[in-house]
Amino acid sequence: MSEHDDKRAEENGDTRAEQQRDGSGESGNRLRKELPQEVAAAESADQDTPEPESAPEPAPDLEPEPEVAPEPRLTGRQRLVQGLWPPRVSRAQLIVALLLFGLGFGLAVQVASNSDSDSALRGARQEDLVRILDELDDRTQRLEDEKQGLEKQRDELENSSDQAEEARRQTIEKERQLGILAGTVAAQGPGITMTIEDTKGTVESDMLLDAVQELRAAGAEAIQVNGVRVVAGTFLTDSGKGVSVDGNKINAPYRFKVIGKSQDLEPALNIPGGVVQTLEKEQAIVTVERSTKIVVDALRAAKRPDYARSSSQ
Repeated sequence: MSEHDDKRAEENGDTRAEQQRDGSGESGNRLRKELPQEVAAAESADQDTPEPESAPEPAPDLEPEPEVAPEPRLTGRQRLVQGLWPPRVSRAQLIVALLLFGLGFGLAVQVASNSDSDSALRGARQEDLVRILDELDDRTQRLEDEKQGLEKQRDELENSSDQAEEARRQTIEKERQLGILAGTVAAQGPGITMTIEDTKGTVESDMLLDAVQELRAAGAEAIQVNGVRVVAGTFLTDSGKGVSVDGNKINAPYRFKVIGKSQDLEPALNIPGGVVQTLEKEQAIVTVERSTKIVVDALRAAKRPDYARSSSQ
């Protein structure tokens, strides 16, 4: 091959190389221009193409649950038992229960004491019951007589021509009566003498106080015990082997001098379950004697009250 042919070949090669470069450049430019659209189209195609749904996982094999038997229906009584037992006790309920127990115990004791008194009367003889009724009638009669006496004094004051003199006379009579009750003057009249022989030393002050109260309830107007005048404020206490009356010690035998209606005083002491039977249970010997003249000469000094004053002053 000649040199001329070689040059032509080189020129042709260079031309083809340039054409290839130019073609590759144009194709590159064309790709750069078309790339954004193609990318957007590819993305939209990817979005439009639905994703294949994943197949659901097979559920694990579960063991069958054991069948639960239906609960039996409870009756009303069974529901009540379940609500009450086991007990659910709060502090407030416990306090209320204790209070109710104390109240019930007190009522039971009171009923028992009333039953004892009723049984004593139920077992009494007919003559004892008649005597008790007579005593109640006598007390009613005494209250009625006192009422009539007060009404008589009122009428005398209203109808007297000299009301001042009549009032003075009634005042002196009232003072004498009050002096007897207060123990400031001596007194005499019908009544009884009760003697208590305490050979075992079992008689206590409360037994003698019961005797005093029973005598007062039966209408005693003046009482004297072993030389000590008994008045409204008298108190009895145990003192060694004896008894003290208003601080004055007395020893057995205890001798009561009582002014009043003997037909009322003696039965009051001998009622079933009364003073005499109580003392005899303590192995004391009690004797009651009626008399038409009982002298009560033990005196008490008049004491001015510390606080009480007459409302007429």
